[in-house]
Amino acid sequence: MVYTKKSPALLIIGVIMLAIWGLAESGMLASYIDHLGGKKYKYGGEIATIPLYFGVVATLVGLWQLFGSHKEGHWDYYSSSIAGGMFILLIAMLVRWFIAPEVAVWSMSMGKIGDTGKYIHKLLGLNYVVMGIVTGIIIVNVFRVPSWAENGVRLSRLGLKTGVILLGTLYSAAELKNLGGLSIIMIGFFVLGSVGLVLWLGARRNIPNSMGGVLSAGMGVCGVSATVAAAPVVQAKSVEIAYTIGTILLWGVGCMFIFPIVGHLFDMGPVQFGAWAGTGILNSAQVAGAALAFQPDGIETLKVAEIFNITRVLVLPIIVIWLAVWYVQREGTADTASVNVGRVIFEKFPVFVLGFILMFALSTTGIFAPPNHYKGKYFDNTKVKASKILTDEQIAVLQTNADKVQRDDRKAALARLMEGRKVASIEDDTTLRGLANSKVMGKKAGKILKKAHKAVRHTAKKVKAFRQWITWLFAFGLVGLGMQITIRSMKQAGGQPAVIGGIVGLIKAVASLVVVLLLISETI
Repeated sequence: MVYTKKSPALLIIGVIMLAIWGLAESGMLASYIDHLGGKKYKYGGEIATIPLYFGVVATLVGLWQLFGSHKEGHWDYYSSSIAGGMFILLIAMLVRWFIAPEVAVWSMSMGKIGDTGKYIHKLLGLNYVVMGIVTGIIIVNVFRVPSWAENGVRLSRLGLKTGVILLGTLYSAAELKNLGGLSIIMIGFFVLGSVGLVLWLGARRNIPNSMGGVLSAGMGVCGVSATVAAAPVVQAKSVEIAYTIGTILLWGVGCMFIFPIVGHLFDMGPVQFGAWAGTGILNSAQVAGAALAFQPDGIETLKVAEIFNITRVLVLPIIVIWLAVWYVQREGTADTASVNVGRVIFEKFPVFVLGFILMFALSTTGIFAPPNHYKGKYFDNTKVKASKILTDEQIAVLQTNADKVQRDDRKAALARLMEGRKVASIEDDTTLRGLANSKVMGKKAGKILKKAHKAVRHTAKKVKAFRQWITWLFAFGLVGLGMQITIRSMKQAGGQPAVIGGIVGLIKAVASLVVVLLLISETI
């Protein structure tokens, strides 16, 4: 079968991308960009480069697809995917650069909503991530994905998984130690609790053991990956797998849109929301979607959410073994006992998690940034700009409030800061960051301490590049994810699986929210 279609679609997409670049480069978009935010508009640099590069590629490949000869083979399949990939990328560009900023302008013109102190687009999370997913959902359910784009849409998940792998480059051992320890406790409790609750409810509602087993893995661990891994050991039928995936999709799509709204209502920070999303949402793609919807112009929330999500995936082998033993005890047949559990785990374990671990291991060696980097930044007090050195007025504020500091280590670090007008060492930076977060010196002094902290923290060039790639990989992948969410697939949830999944999903979401709000701070 020849997959590459003789269609002008890819050529047209390339011309549109080049037109966007040309209009921006010539200044013809200047007045519209002023309308969208002027100096506060964040995407001017992207418009000046990205549509040019991808526009040239799309135009050249589009000409070849339209006028060239195509033969059956592996390269034919991959070349046919380019059109769908460029289609998704064009939608992501339009939504990120124009549609989402236009919605923000409209929202701010309406004023802030009641006592929330937030504009409606902030409150409802109407940013390029959410709107990209919604656009994809509308396309597939109202207009249908064009035949020439289908292969590219299927490959869009690769963007999400590649983004997760690259996230490994942004972690340091220190923050992974802190977040990892927290994630193990929370994930261990909620994963085991969710699996057990599904099995208990399944027995009470008299669904087949195979259905209960595969549903418990999907709802408790990591969505579709866990469903596929658990299916062989509980002898799940195709229809039961479909019911489970439908339930995960139905619940997860709702969470992608509802979680960010709740997060903003509770004024949650990146660590809190990331922990909640990584615990309470089922599927990796849905976790990423919610995290980026909550913080579309940064990846701090995404980093925390993915640590929790990956911790959950690492629990998968334990759950598969548990379900294998549980199913054999329930069924007691020779066939179920003969399933090679170890082989199932090896073959079905998500490869992208291993990629993440590998990139983190490389990151700890200092290949991407100095090994002691924190949140993608490394300490260096020799590169402090003159404008970042503390002024006499700022030193006076710190001296006035110095008597409020009780701990000796904080007093010493503060004294060295006031003497040198910049943070003296990485140890002092950690101490002063804790002092600022404690707020004992007051609001004005706290701002000065935070300024001093930022002055000695620098982002490596490689890390900056990884951040940009990660943002676009997730934007691309999430628009493609939207194009794979059909009403028909969500209807596959079925009666009892949807009821049980809804009960367990709601309990996990609410309980994890309570735990996060009560026990997790932004200063881990």
